[in-house]
Amino acid sequence: MTSSTRRAVLLGAASLSVAALGVRRAHAAEYTYKIGTDLPVSHPLNIRVQEASDRILKATDGKFELKLFANNQLGSSSDQVSQTRSGAIDFFMSSGGILSPVVPAAAINAVGFAFKDYDAVWRAMDGPVGSHVREELLKRGLIGFDKVWDNGFRHVTTAERIVKTPEDMKGFKIRVPLAPLYAGMFKALDASPTSINLNEVYSALQTKIVDGQENPVSVISSGKFYEVQKTLSLTGHIWDGAWLIANQKSFEALPPDIQQVVRHELDRSALDERADVAKMVSSTIDDLKSKGMNVQVIDQQPFREQLKKAGFYAEWQKKFGDKGWGALESVAGSLV
Repeated sequence: MTSSTRRAVLLGAASLSVAALGVRRAHAAEYTYKIGTDLPVSHPLNIRVQEASDRILKATDGKFELKLFANNQLGSSSDQVSQTRSGAIDFFMSSGGILSPVVPAAAINAVGFAFKDYDAVWRAMDGPVGSHVREELLKRGLIGFDKVWDNGFRHVTTAERIVKTPEDMKGFKIRVPLAPLYAGMFKALDASPTSINLNEVYSALQTKIVDGQENPVSVISSGKFYEVQKTLSLTGHIWDGAWLIANQKSFEALPPDIQQVVRHELDRSALDERADVAKMVSSTIDDLKSKGMNVQVIDQQPFREQLKKAGFYAEWQKKFGDKGWGALESVAGSLV
């Protein structure tokens, strides 16, 4: 091959590289945003977020790409809240309790025994309670999406005693998350709550540091708590969900038509995820029964009455304020 021929080949290859680069750039998303979550990749929430991301990319002709970072890849839950506020992360999903240090109203769904069932939950979260929390989020530069995602009702498990009434809670050593609302509720029921990190709960149950714990059934199953706990009491004392929040400046920088697509597809996936969790709860309870757990159905009303008598509701009414509490009671009924 002559030197002139070699130069022609090299120039041709360079032209092809530039052309290929141009094609890649033409197909690159105009907007690439990050969304962080604190749940495992296999959780229905992340699966449905990814589906929404795929639909958004298609619906915007490749202009908007939403990249999912699950399982706290972008930092701890509290870190990701801070990053979303600063704009380092565009979207984040987590429970109201995680958001509550920044937006206290976000924890209102965790008022003990406020919701009797899912019908009440969604009437509240798709209605007045959700509207109130979104207003408070916006005051902190955060946009809360219309549909809240589901993480299930929380239930009590025990090793020795069986919890069916408030009296069964007296002196009960129970593990709770690092959240004042949870500890306050169990103290009002005369239990003895102890705050322990989730990754330490199994050993705490095994060594009898605590007699029991409370969590959604998905966590009870995945954490293998059935190996060291005999009874599952379906108390449903707190409903736990996940707010999808966005940095306001980042989101509003998008063209209105893309904003609309992003909202529509993520809210659509939220409804799909709610259905997923409902199916998963039913099958998980059956699985826990098959693993030897004694499952108890309880009446919530005596627990409500005990919390009212102990002044729990009156205390949290003051903390959440008349507007937030009024929104809650418009669905839950009178609590104080």
